[in-house]
Amino acid sequence: RNNSRGKPKAAFSRRRKKNHPLGERSRGRDLNRSFPDQFGAAEPDLEPVPEVRALIDWMRRNKFLLSGNLHGGSVVASYPYDDSPTHKPTGVYSKSADDEVFKYLAKAYASHHPIMRTGKPNCPGEEGETFQDGITNGAQWYDVEGGMQDYNYVWANCFEITLELSCCKYPPTSELQQEWENNRDSLLAFIEKVHIGVKGFVRDAVTGAGLENAIIVVAGIAHNITAGKFGDYHRLLVPGTYNVTAVVMGYTPVTRENIEVKEGAATEVDFSLQPTVMPPALNVTQFTATPAPVSTITPTPVQAEAPSPTSLHQPVQPVDFRHHHFSDMEIFLRRYANEYPNITRLYSVGKSVELRELYVMEISDNPGVHEAGEPEFKYIGNMHGNEVVGRELLLNLIEYLCKNFGTDPEVTDLVQSTRIHIMPSMNPDGYEKSQEGDRGGTVGRNNSKNYDLNRNFPDQFFHVADPLQPETLAVMTWLKNYPFVLSANLHGGSLVVNYPFDDDEQGIAIYSKSPDDAVFQQLALSYSKENTKMYQGSPCKDMYPTEYFPHGITNGAKWYNVPGGMQDWNYLNTNCFEVTIELGCVKYPKAEELPKYWEQNRRSLLQFMKQVHRGVWGFVLDAMDGRGILNATISVADINHPVTTYKDGDYWRLLVQGTYKITASARGYDPVTKMVEVGSKGGVQVNFTLSRTDIKVEEGKVPVLNTPDTSDPSEKEFETLIKDLSAENGLERLLLTSSGDVSPYRYRPYKDLSEFLRGLNLNYPQITNLTSLGQSVEFRQLWSLEISNKPNQSEPEEPKIRFVAGIHGNAPVGTELLLALAEFLCMNYKKNTAVTKLIDRTRIVIVPSLNPDGREIAQERGCTSKIGQTNAHGRDLDTDFTSKPETKAIIENLILKQDFSLSVALDGGSLLVTYPYDKPAQTVENKETLKHLASLYANNHPLMHLGQPGCPNKSDENIPGGVIRGSEWHSHLGSMKDFSVMFGHCPEITVYTSCCYFPSAGQLPGLWADHRKSLLSMLVEVHKGVHGFVQDKSGKAISKATIVLNEGLRVYTKEGGYFHVLLAPGLHNINAIADGYQQKHVKVFVRHDAPSSVFIVFDTENRIFGLPRELVVTVAGASMSALVLTACIIWCVCSIKSNRHKDGFHRLRQHHDDYEDEIRMMSTGSKKSLLSHEFQDETDTEEETLYSSKH
Repeated sequence: RNNSRGKPKAAFSRRRKKNHPLGERSRGRDLNRSFPDQFGAAEPDLEPVPEVRALIDWMRRNKFLLSGNLHGGSVVASYPYDDSPTHKPTGVYSKSADDEVFKYLAKAYASHHPIMRTGKPNCPGEEGETFQDGITNGAQWYDVEGGMQDYNYVWANCFEITLELSCCKYPPTSELQQEWENNRDSLLAFIEKVHIGVKGFVRDAVTGAGLENAIIVVAGIAHNITAGKFGDYHRLLVPGTYNVTAVVMGYTPVTRENIEVKEGAATEVDFSLQPTVMPPALNVTQFTATPAPVSTITPTPVQAEAPSPTSLHQPVQPVDFRHHHFSDMEIFLRRYANEYPNITRLYSVGKSVELRELYVMEISDNPGVHEAGEPEFKYIGNMHGNEVVGRELLLNLIEYLCKNFGTDPEVTDLVQSTRIHIMPSMNPDGYEKSQEGDRGGTVGRNNSKNYDLNRNFPDQFFHVADPLQPETLAVMTWLKNYPFVLSANLHGGSLVVNYPFDDDEQGIAIYSKSPDDAVFQQLALSYSKENTKMYQGSPCKDMYPTEYFPHGITNGAKWYNVPGGMQDWNYLNTNCFEVTIELGCVKYPKAEELPKYWEQNRRSLLQFMKQVHRGVWGFVLDAMDGRGILNATISVADINHPVTTYKDGDYWRLLVQGTYKITASARGYDPVTKMVEVGSKGGVQVNFTLSRTDIKVEEGKVPVLNTPDTSDPSEKEFETLIKDLSAENGLERLLLTSSGDVSPYRYRPYKDLSEFLRGLNLNYPQITNLTSLGQSVEFRQLWSLEISNKPNQSEPEEPKIRFVAGIHGNAPVGTELLLALAEFLCMNYKKNTAVTKLIDRTRIVIVPSLNPDGREIAQERGCTSKIGQTNAHGRDLDTDFTSKPETKAIIENLILKQDFSLSVALDGGSLLVTYPYDKPAQTVENKETLKHLASLYANNHPLMHLGQPGCPNKSDENIPGGVIRGSEWHSHLGSMKDFSVMFGHCPEITVYTSCCYFPSAGQLPGLWADHRKSLLSMLVEVHKGVHGFVQDKSGKAISKATIVLNEGLRVYTKEGGYFHVLLAPGLHNINAIADGYQQKHVKVFVRHDAPSSVFIVFDTENRIFGLPRELVVTVAGASMSALVLTACIIWCVCSIKSNRHKDGFHRLRQHHDDYEDEIRMMSTGSKKSLLSHEFQDETDTEEETLYSSKH
């Protein structure tokens, strides 16, 4: 809604106002007495009232224009102010500058209410109370300090009144219909008033761009409003004549006189302001005239003071010099984020040990977005809590950049060309313990667990035994998620810039040179040269008289050895170059000295930021489609430190002046090398276009198949969606635009789980199908929930993914995550475009609890307990997967019955992902793909990819990337993962969701927040890889054809000849085999952000036994002819022999008939039958026939 152009906003909320102890918050705070108050003596403590904090944030984020606050206990419309400076309990009319407008608004509501307009509520116990026209000034009725309507008017640009709707606060249900009838017309009439007054746009006269936060001043009314993001404004006014002025710093104010405002729609008035630079003395308040009657106002025109020639392009310097404790710093950051939303974004990367936010202020002309080709820079301050100068300088820098953007060329260019991230305090807990005036002490240096954060990062030379702290993990995650190029870590206690490496193999103070030593020296000098005292090299003569740093810079390890430092971790684990800057000899100077520090360092801070543009930058592109290549490697000859490209193929490589041989390479592409000349100033753009290794196909070679162009708009649209969701912040944008909070807040035992699944099925019957796969040992149902746009129909072309949890009953986090995922998908169907399309194109099967019997006896907070791990027969289902009722059910009804493209199993006991196989000594055929899938899940988790699970029983465990083969982590036989791959032909990864098997329910929302992006990434990934069709030349689809991938993995075509298989990005070989057809061999290139399609057409098999069909037919014909000829010869020979026998006597065959007689006798059991069998010789006369008997 912040992006609506000139569209007014109205809001309604419901709260109580009078004395109502039962209606108050559970902490006993009246919400309508908890807001900051214009007449209040002190700022209220908002910690006990999160509802108020939430409302304040909501108001700040949305430029509401009109609001109604609905109460009960009387029947009247109350308007500001709600209290007065004297805080007299009743009877004091506390008039606001817009009193006429408020009375007008209150009457608009009251006049349409049948009871309110009479002015006589007749409430029991207060029958004599009357209100003229049904309205009242709040303070005149009774004094309410800290009310919401006054806060809206004074601080939020919004006009709000309070509406008491009925004498009874909680009327019976039977009266609600009448209350609706009483208030319906009033509600609508009040909403209509959001359109009164004057509105328009404030624009730059030169560029025509809208001027955000322009101040709109109405002469005679001492209350200004500000314009929105596009320079749009709307000022509520009652009918009359007004002079209105638009004021923007850096522009000449413009006044429009005698503007007539009529009843009804607002009068439209636009302002066009000429750019200039305001003199420092010019104050916006000079345009606010003395309050006067509103009906017809014609004051003296406002004259703007002419800018002084000497003030042109002079940057505005910070004025906020003081020590900011956490609450003060938080308000400061929110204030600038609120005042400069067009160039700022305030976000948190995590929390400290004591749960203080680790805030970062982003400053950019397009905040929240990585712009392709634009480098990202960061400053981090206050890593040691008692070294505070950096913290204050960074707050000064935020103020300086915000106030000078658009007027100072240097600042404007820097903000427009760089995405800047500023973390004022990495150790807010330590800061709160520190003491002003500390020169060289250590109180507050470490975090609240007493760990030095600059000795807490993984180190290249030494094992850091201390557990990773929340602050360290948060920063490591942050650095992995953004393509930072350059950084500085601001410290105190000396005056020098130190650069990597910070330690060495021997652990002694010796120069430890990095491969980019020359670059680091140049970066360090860029800062020190602008700080005269630092550049002299003898910083703290009274404290360290012998310490000397030539030109104010030093190698870190040469100064002193620091294992576990942050700057080295940046350089070795990301693309970011970081130096550490010591800003002064005194760690916590007095507040009055802070302006001196700003003056000494402001040029250095700006000059160092500009270094992010030095060296070489550009894009690595695919020669075929022109898209950027993610994770391509940029190598510089003779410098052993490659960097990698970001998602648009953009890269930045800091280098000093010189000539370099630079190579761009990527898996599946031919590398390209260029000679590049880097100058002494600025950077040089060098783009690389890489050809796929398989593109140059000669005749007779294997063809390469890529995603074909499709004319189906819906297919194109879905491919674009997959690409968008695969891009940076794609899933974050999906989550930000999603509906409803589905965060789990409690564990569901079997009964509640069953009811929840039934509830989803009943509420979303069009996209869900709930079935039982079977029963557990104790006869609990093993539920399976399918989510799809056609859950009861077979759609072979849709990829299928299954999520399984609870194979170990003592690890129920996975169960709750899958239930939250199911609800999230259902709730956002037809509401969120991306979720809707994913459901329409995917068959999602969720099995939330495979071991419900074990789950029933598991115990919450049993972090290491094995109670409930096994089923009711005491068998671990993941080591005996094929023989138990639970596993047989999923095998028969899910794994073997349905063709899945991907399976994700959720377990507990660590924070990592394993891929097949779990059994030892098993060759992994598709290792790259399996590892890719596991890495994808880990990389979308804020902590998992760091590879430091940090579990109490294995605090020093290191899992690179958070991914490991199952057998290397916990080798065992009979696992579900191995069965799925070997017999279900489906890749499966196992996600270990948290170190604790059964953490407290209070941790579930945080676990869902950590895992939801990873879970959704699996839904996106299942659409990638390769999908295709197999048919013959006649167009007949060939099912059950074998698809062999990379000479190992096998899948089979489904009905309609369709197949789908997930593969890691890169080049892959495909062999297609089917009986009666020639084998087909193709190559396919798989992208990281899009599916690849293949269309395989079989030729009829023309070879028999490996020989040409024609040769086989010829040989077979000749063989048959020879066989016939041989048969004829044999027949002739036999015929001749037969004729010889007929011409005379021949010898009888001895014993032959004896054997036949015995067989006959055995079969009949009597010799009499032999008499009926005659014996014949081979003569022609019948007279020679004899009967014989056996002797």
